[in-house]
Amino acid sequence: MGSADSKLHFRKAVIQLTTRTQPVEATDDAFWDQFWADTATSIQDVFTLVPAAEIRAVREESPSNLATLCYKAVEKLVQGAESGCTSEKEKQVMINCTQLMTRILPYIFEDPDWRGFFWSTVPGAGRGGACEGNDENARPLAESLLLAIADLLFCPDFTVQSHRKPGPEIAEDLHSIDSCEYIWEAGVGFAHSPPHSHIHDLNRTELLKLLLTCFSEAVYLPPTSDGNVLNPWVQFFCSTENRHALPLFTSLLNMVCAYDPIGYGFPYNHLLFSDYREPLVEVAAQVLIATLEYDAATSQSPSIDGTTTSTAMDDTEPPGPENLFVNYLSRIHREEDFQFILKGLARLLNNPLLQTYLPNSTKKIQFHQELLVLFWKLCDFNKKFLFFALKSSDVLDVLVPILYYLNDARADQCKLQVGIDFPYSVCPSGFDAHRGLHPLTSQWRTQLWRPAEQTLLGPCAHGHPSLHRNACRPSDRCVSQDHHKRTPAFATTFRLPAHYCC
Repeated sequence: MGSADSKLHFRKAVIQLTTRTQPVEATDDAFWDQFWADTATSIQDVFTLVPAAEIRAVREESPSNLATLCYKAVEKLVQGAESGCTSEKEKQVMINCTQLMTRILPYIFEDPDWRGFFWSTVPGAGRGGACEGNDENARPLAESLLLAIADLLFCPDFTVQSHRKPGPEIAEDLHSIDSCEYIWEAGVGFAHSPPHSHIHDLNRTELLKLLLTCFSEAVYLPPTSDGNVLNPWVQFFCSTENRHALPLFTSLLNMVCAYDPIGYGFPYNHLLFSDYREPLVEVAAQVLIATLEYDAATSQSPSIDGTTTSTAMDDTEPPGPENLFVNYLSRIHREEDFQFILKGLARLLNNPLLQTYLPNSTKKIQFHQELLVLFWKLCDFNKKFLFFALKSSDVLDVLVPILYYLNDARADQCKLQVGIDFPYSVCPSGFDAHRGLHPLTSQWRTQLWRPAEQTLLGPCAHGHPSLHRNACRPSDRCVSQDHHKRTPAFATTFRLPAHYCC
């Protein structure tokens, strides 16, 4: 908390919650407000002052108190989304509620008896937003929480820059603003770059962490033989119920692809200044990957035809998947958007490979696995992007770091599996080699494999015995004996598709 006294008051409230044997009434606002008082807080303090053992104790011994705590926290978030967080006190209450829910949710998901709690209806919470007496129209707690998070992610002066002029006017109504005008970063579908604010970045990061925690319920579910079970949290958030789906998808994608950890290139700048954008970019990539949940057995196939329109993502095309995030991703078709995405991902993937004369003078990011999975999703759901990447010379800037990560993660089986499976997404079995790879074979020989060999094996790459006769079988349809000799060993070691050798 902000001071020792505020930490003490918060800790006392937690102890009271765990020691009370009688349920605390939901109308006792004086008691519940202790958990989200208007004092400054940090996520580290919340995790320290709310131990895991005490959360489980409340869950087992006083389940009604834990249920009321979750309900009151969600109620505060909904009220903040409706009011627009006009004061600094309200904004701090929103952050405190967000951090508290981020701490509590995993312990609700891990108990099978509690997994349906958030999908139970709350009396009086109507789907129309107003309180209604008919419980049949009541909205589940999970839906109220997700919609409140979506509204707060585009709340003026809280997570986005306000467009209204300063003055005594009332706050903007979150239910009436066009959130497409508040996209976080320029890029796909948005040309205006809003001014950066580290306060907005911090608030966005906390809300996205809570959203990612909501999506993590699948981690606590036992494995089943049916692999087509969709995550209800992701399913609802990516549906038409979320009116912020398009601007949020665009914001997450642009935030990741526009991030430059080097900046102006001043040496050791990451040691002199705090970078509030990197945590936001990392959690944005994680949320974006989690939302791209697609089941081909129950959903329509993403649009991969050559139809183009005058906009980046035109809703007049034939309907795509029910998951709007997958739908929007599959509809991106402009070359300038593909170039922006490819260059942004290549810049981040190559960041750990940068070498300078001054040791440790440049910032190194640590979320390359998220970037690889995101690139995997892009190639899988948008075949036009895949063809663009394969025909572009920038694909070399993506392949070299992939080979670097494969070589660097050989001792870690979990990391290695991502790299082993990745080529099957980039070059699927149904891919026409004569359209995509075969005309570029000679270019790949001289510009792709040789730099890759130098990266992995150093100057003696061409003299390594494993890079010659046993690299690919004579039965493979190699273009020439010269190509047959230079095919690298990892083409068979990592089970690369035949298109890499042909």
